[in-house]
Amino acid sequence: MPREYDEKRDFIRINVDCEMSYKLPDDAETKSGKVTNLSGRGMMFITEEALEFESLVEVRIIPEKNITPPLHANVRIVRVAKQRHGDGYETGAVIQEILDD
Repeated sequence: MPREYDEKRDFIRINVDCEMSYKLPDDAETKSGKVTNLSGRGMMFITEEALEFESLVEVRIIPEKNITPPLHANVRIVRVAKQRHGDGYETGAVIQEILDD
């Protein structure tokens, strides 16, 4: 089915503004971030620290409204860039595995 927009990705990105938590491998500390967009394959989020390229990170997203289910997944970091406006890092990730709670 042809698309009526210029997006060439397999999944449409949805802009969101949602709090998230994440844990680095072998680290007991849970840190927080903010999700800026989400798709069926990946996500973009803001962190205070630069995460390591290609690392696996466990993420949890709990939406404010109950109509959207929470997401608990392992993601692989594929992009890290200093924010143009702000102190954090824009982090792009590909969902590797959906986890059970």
